[in-house]
Amino acid sequence: MSDRDPQPVERQLPTEEASDLLALVREIAQREIAPKAAEEEDAGRFPREVFSLLSDAGLLGLPYDSEYGGGDQPYEVYLQVLEELAAARLTVGLGVSVHTLASYGLAAYGSKQQQVEHLPAMLGGGLLGAYCLSEASSGSDAASLRTKAVRDGDGWVITGTKAWITHGGIADFYTVMARTGEDGPRGITAFLVPGDAEGVSGAAPEKKMGMKGSPTAQVHFDGVRVGDDRRIGEEGQGFAIALSALDSGRLGIAACAIGVAQAALDQAVAYATQRRQFGRPIADFQGLRFMIADMATQIEAGRALYLAAARLRDAGRPFAKQAAMAKLHCTDTAMKVTTDAVQILGGYGYTADFPAERFMREAKVLQIVEGTNQIQRMVIARHVAGPEGR
Repeated sequence: MSDRDPQPVERQLPTEEASDLLALVREIAQREIAPKAAEEEDAGRFPREVFSLLSDAGLLGLPYDSEYGGGDQPYEVYLQVLEELAAARLTVGLGVSVHTLASYGLAAYGSKQQQVEHLPAMLGGGLLGAYCLSEASSGSDAASLRTKAVRDGDGWVITGTKAWITHGGIADFYTVMARTGEDGPRGITAFLVPGDAEGVSGAAPEKKMGMKGSPTAQVHFDGVRVGDDRRIGEEGQGFAIALSALDSGRLGIAACAIGVAQAALDQAVAYATQRRQFGRPIADFQGLRFMIADMATQIEAGRALYLAAARLRDAGRPFAKQAAMAKLHCTDTAMKVTTDAVQILGGYGYTADFPAERFMREAKVLQIVEGTNQIQRMVIARHVAGPEGR
């Protein structure tokens, strides 16, 4: 409805290479992703060919070592790539984030032999990963998971069901947390399970409010046999691996949230500068101008927060508190900004003729995945005020 092009985000990137990388990502997003996003989301279609394209372009392993097919990029750069992808289509941005999360365990805790054998295909070989921690009865209380891995000769037999798995049923590999010992966090071990292993199957995808193109499903492990060479880290180390992965993964969710919020703001501004009422553009009215100013400010604050956390991570410093803060603030911002975008578009915002309503539906899930925002507040409070029950 408007000829106004969105203003490019002003980014502070550490190298010229990073600037070129973001330009490439923006070109791919505008040419290959955004034009089909609305139609494919409405049809519930997963764009596997886009992930193949991103893999061929070296964009599925950006924060990992180039020795194994990664991009050697700092998180500061990788997250801004996610933001651009999510602004074009959240299914793609979140999918790249989940794939990166699924690759983390092996990249950070795997043996040299495991990394040489598996990482090149995972990072640049066209494969797509999924991360299996949650279960139907263990979401926020992840340490209570019941999927079991039992020793059998020189390998393991995995039995159980994981729930709410992004890419469930279509992934080429699963990073699976399973119980190998006592109850609680110390009895959990991580495994790398091939998606085509005998006994692995995906249930029908969940029918969701948003992100209909991204399959979310239960994954069943029915006596799945894997060798001990598929165990990641030490026995009993799986929960620590899972939490470490989630610290980084939460930054991915934060960046995706800002991407969705930025797309909603761009849509709202384009509409408000073209839509005329009472003889002038509605963007001239102070009420709407203040809404737009608040939306832009919240987005910039969120972007600064996730980048500050990323720079701590890149420097090798603790960043768990800042990751929780970024996930909390950025996803709450996305919900607020997308809701305001619908309001600015008025009746049109409530129709599928404009993407504002899709942005609002998609933003909601970001407050839930990879640790609800209530869990983020608990994490932040522990860092600030100390553990509960002292």
